[in-house]
Amino acid sequence: MAVKSQAPITLYRGFATTNTHVWSPFVNKLETRFRLAGITYRVDVGGPRQGPRGKIPYIAYGEGGELIGDTALITRRLVSDGIVTDLNAQLSPAEKAIDLSVRSLCEDKMSFLMARERWVDNYYLMRDGALAALPWLVRCVVGNLVYRKVTGALYGQGTGRYTDEEVREMRRGVWEALSDLLAERRKVVRDREAPFWVLGREEPTEADATVYALVATGLVCTAAPDTQKIVREFPVLVDYARRIHGKYFGDYDIWEEQV
Repeated sequence: MAVKSQAPITLYRGFATTNTHVWSPFVNKLETRFRLAGITYRVDVGGPRQGPRGKIPYIAYGEGGELIGDTALITRRLVSDGIVTDLNAQLSPAEKAIDLSVRSLCEDKMSFLMARERWVDNYYLMRDGALAALPWLVRCVVGNLVYRKVTGALYGQGTGRYTDEEVREMRRGVWEALSDLLAERRKVVRDREAPFWVLGREEPTEADATVYALVATGLVCTAAPDTQKIVREFPVLVDYARRIHGKYFGDYDIWEEQV
């Protein structure tokens, strides 16, 4: 499918920083998806209260600035409008199932494990980082509201019912599984600087936007020190992210080599 000439896109990330990845894996996922598609966009702060679904990221799309929320729905809309190509269009049914499974592992399991580490285990670090744009008193009030919402969601989902040690073991298990998968994919790439992809194909799939975003978030978010430590214990994860960063995010600061 030919890609149409592009409508204006503004990505609202919820963080005031520029030229760097933020602490939200979903923001980083959508931005990675844009980079893989080679489209142009601008970034702005915004916030959950302004988003059409009460969360970040969201975009203002087209000349009229239509607000669209949710990373999957945004991607689906842009594919439908011919702005970006469908990365999974050429996959076999089995490959599509694997791609979806990897994304679900990251988004439907790891995201909750990371939310507990950041908003429960390291609440003050997360509050003051994620809500840095707010005045201190407002930050305290909003942070408390977020904490109550997150803890309630975690308990309902199940992650809030485990012990700290059980959650740490689960997080490590996911990272180890991703490391093992990527280690196999790296074997077939001879160029030490070229990206390698989750499905081992020559081009990325939707899973790569998700996995790269998760690794990059783990490397930059100082409110998740245990995750930073674990990710750095698996060199293939860092190498996977480094190669993609080098090709698609050359204008962005890269994470520190050591924490």
